[in-house]
Amino acid sequence: MNIRTKILLLVLPLLITPLLISGLVSSYAARNGISQIAVEFLRYKAEELQKYANGQWDILRENGLSEDPYFIDIAKQAVAGFAAGSVRGPTELIAAFNGAGTLEMSSAAFELQASEADKVYALVASKSEGWQRLFLGGSERVAMAAYIEPFDWYLLVSEREDRFYAAVDQIVARTVLLIAISAALSTLLLIIFSHYLTEPLKRLTSTMTKVMETNDLSLRAEVLYSDEIGRLSSSFNGMAAALDEAYGQIKNFALEAALSQRRERKVRNIFQKYVPVNVIEQFFSRPEAQLIGDERVLSVLFSDIVGFTGISERLKPAEVVESLNHYFDRMVDIIMGNAGIVDKYIGDAIMAFFGAPSSTGRDALNSVTAGLEMREALDEFNAWQQSRGRPPFFSGVGINHGKVTIGNIGSDKKMDYTVIGDMVNIASRVEGLTRYYNEPLLVTGSVYKEIHSTFPCRFIDKVAVKGRHNAISVFSVQRDLDLSLEKAWKYYHAGIKRYYDRQFDEALKYFKAADKLKSADPATERFIARCQGLIKEPPAKDWTGIVIMREK
Repeated sequence: MNIRTKILLLVLPLLITPLLISGLVSSYAARNGISQIAVEFLRYKAEELQKYANGQWDILRENGLSEDPYFIDIAKQAVAGFAAGSVRGPTELIAAFNGAGTLEMSSAAFELQASEADKVYALVASKSEGWQRLFLGGSERVAMAAYIEPFDWYLLVSEREDRFYAAVDQIVARTVLLIAISAALSTLLLIIFSHYLTEPLKRLTSTMTKVMETNDLSLRAEVLYSDEIGRLSSSFNGMAAALDEAYGQIKNFALEAALSQRRERKVRNIFQKYVPVNVIEQFFSRPEAQLIGDERVLSVLFSDIVGFTGISERLKPAEVVESLNHYFDRMVDIIMGNAGIVDKYIGDAIMAFFGAPSSTGRDALNSVTAGLEMREALDEFNAWQQSRGRPPFFSGVGINHGKVTIGNIGSDKKMDYTVIGDMVNIASRVEGLTRYYNEPLLVTGSVYKEIHSTFPCRFIDKVAVKGRHNAISVFSVQRDLDLSLEKAWKYYHAGIKRYYDRQFDEALKYFKAADKLKSADPATERFIARCQGLIKEPPAKDWTGIVIMREK
């Protein structure tokens, strides 16, 4: 948008707005004034008709004829004649309806349409007096309503709405025409004025454009006036002279900067395949801190393909690579889609973490969501495998949540952005437990605390994994439960509580009740067998129910 257009857009509203406001105010005042006069005129007619009808009734009553239908009809005809005589235009209409909504009198013939009848009947029933808007005979009308009690007439003195506001519409049209003429004249004058004002700027712009197109810094702008624009032209000429002197240095700096940016983009594109983007950004922003570790609370996920060695022996090397790449593509997309970072591939296993370099505030929930989606995606992957005549994959997922050390760990020659610590080792061990407990997804108690209000969780066991003396609790997770499984889990957890309270007989009853609802459940069958064994041979006093794992 050029400056001339901006001047027009700025000044024209300042000129036209007062005209528009004054025109609207005048039109509004004229409309109100004319409307008030017309309304009063219709009210006057309605009141006169009401007085005349009451006068006719008084005559009947004074002569003892108020019960005689013949004379009542004559009186109604007199009122109808008075109404017809008071009509002053072809579009004016006076009509009266009885209490049943039937037309009793009108100053001109018209047909009440079905769409109009409901409104009329509602007015007759309510006997509402005063100003009304309605349709009569197919035309929109304004009316003054009055109730003539002696004859039980509902009287409408009306005028067609377009006729009623005709004078107002003429005033509005004239006002619009005046505003349009004023706007056109104002625009013409502004165009002439803006041309005079912007001509020096156009010449200055033309000179600047030529300088940029030709790189000829010897060009100078013409100074037409000794005003602000003239001083701007002089300043440009001085700047061009200074730039001409320094142009050689600027070209060298620009070339060096372009080469540096290209190198940086190359480095980023290469290392994004190995290191998360956020980590690369941190490296470029603070290279001096690249080897500094940081303590964080986050979630670590391990996923491993069960029996992959046996699967790979049955396939050609190219098929192994294709299947594994397709599997990794799907699983990595899920992890990254839930704000996770793939730390590394350990053969056919995946290690990922959630909560670094920045935390979402729901890292444990993201990790479990990723684990559930990985289980669901495995069905799609196995269908793909089956279509190629290859064996299915079965994987286990283990998740832990806690404090780790995270950072660019290594030497100045080789480093990884990774997490280390006891919590990571536990996550790896929990993944290994998925095969022992025949559960595709297991989480620790620290994860359970973060996610149990969102996903249904089931206690699996208290375990001392290899390399640790302290026990951890592990849980399975489902996305949702049907009513039968939910009830089975309630019985199961009731049995768990009694099992660790050493009430093995009671615990066995609950486990068997759960088994009836969900048969062939490894976890339930495991505790049934344990209870039966402990009932036969009660445990020692120092029994805690902890299972010690001798293998990973």
